[in-house]
Amino acid sequence: MASYVKFLSFVENVAEKVHNLGSDTLTVALCAAANAPVNTNTVLANLTQVSYTYCSARALTISTSAQTAGVYKLVIADLTLTASGGTVGPFRYVIIYNDTATNDELICWHDYGSDITLAAGESILLDFSVTNGLLQIT
Repeated sequence: MASYVKFLSFVENVAEKVHNLGSDTLTVALCAAANAPVNTNTVLANLTQVSYTYCSARALTISTSAQTAGVYKLVIADLTLTASGGTVGPFRYVIIYNDTATNDELICWHDYGSDITLAAGESILLDFSVTNGLLQIT
């Protein structure tokens, strides 16, 4: 997967019970290079997203949410995004946000290095690490 960056507010939001990472609905948002997220963004409304008219479902599936020896790890199942009936993008950034939280608080993003456009019928696999998880808290 592309390089991971957390939103700074995520740390405070975990401490203040904004997120229940084991049961909340986590969802993917997409942004183009021209609308790059910054780590001081806090909620989904801070971002300029691409149109999802032709995009498949963006909700993530939580595989495991657990701690071992004081290290918490959130593992997310891989997700395939598919364009159907038209194009999706361009996008460079894949943002993970909490769709259950009141203000759609942001968690992290992955930078793919350059814009990607999916033509109708094309897909991209968002390959989340089983070993490292989406994130770890120590």
